[in-house]
Amino acid sequence: MNRGSDDQRQDPRRPLVLRVDYPDQDRRRDFTENLSKGGIFVQTERVFAVGQEVALALSFPGLLNPVEVMGTVTRVRPASPAAPAGVGIRVAGEQDRLRLGEILSSPGQTRAPERTALPAEGFRVLIVEDNPHIVEMYSYVLKKLASGELAGKVPLEVHFSPDGHHALQMLMGGGRFSLVMTDLYMPVMDGFALIERIRAEDALRSIPVVAISAGGPEARERAMQLGVDIYLRKPVRFQEVLETVKQLLHIP
Repeated sequence: MNRGSDDQRQDPRRPLVLRVDYPDQDRRRDFTENLSKGGIFVQTERVFAVGQEVALALSFPGLLNPVEVMGTVTRVRPASPAAPAGVGIRVAGEQDRLRLGEILSSPGQTRAPERTALPAEGFRVLIVEDNPHIVEMYSYVLKKLASGELAGKVPLEVHFSPDGHHALQMLMGGGRFSLVMTDLYMPVMDGFALIERIRAEDALRSIPVVAISAGGPEARERAMQLGVDIYLRKPVRFQEVLETVKQLLHIP
């Protein structure tokens, strides 16, 4: 356990949301909470034991092709009202540490080829959420990105919808959206139905979708099966939203 603390001091961790697959286990996916050259923290409901070795494949839709690493579990965090369950994993292999370093320092070196260019018309993000306080927080993050306060100035339009039905009308109404961020539990049409419709439409199915919900493991599994790219659990942290949007939209 002390070694894990030493690793964290030697290799500062960065809040970063990546998809986690387990090549030698079942097809269930998890997500990272943070990352360093020497370790990963994964939000997961799986049962792990300290000292257990685990193989991980880290990826991000449309941006980062799968990067496989081996690690050892050094910490198990039980679920609580403040944070979901998770595990800290130390990565000691030299090649694996180099791979993590490349992700942290220059994710563009491993991006998938179809999302390498900044769109000339800029980005259009659709936020689907019926809670005005949460909308305000998401809007705050995205407006800071657009203004250049958190990164280089980004051409970014932010649109809002209170439910899935209204969101689908906006998506089908013309004008290309770069990203959809949706709650799962809403009136009229919920987020599950919206994700299903997006993935069923030829014109929409390639749009990255982030689900942000207070739902438990069953909600996450259902959303993943329907085709959501990234799942963030409420209460979501400012930094998680920021890093996820920057990664999906390829913002340095």
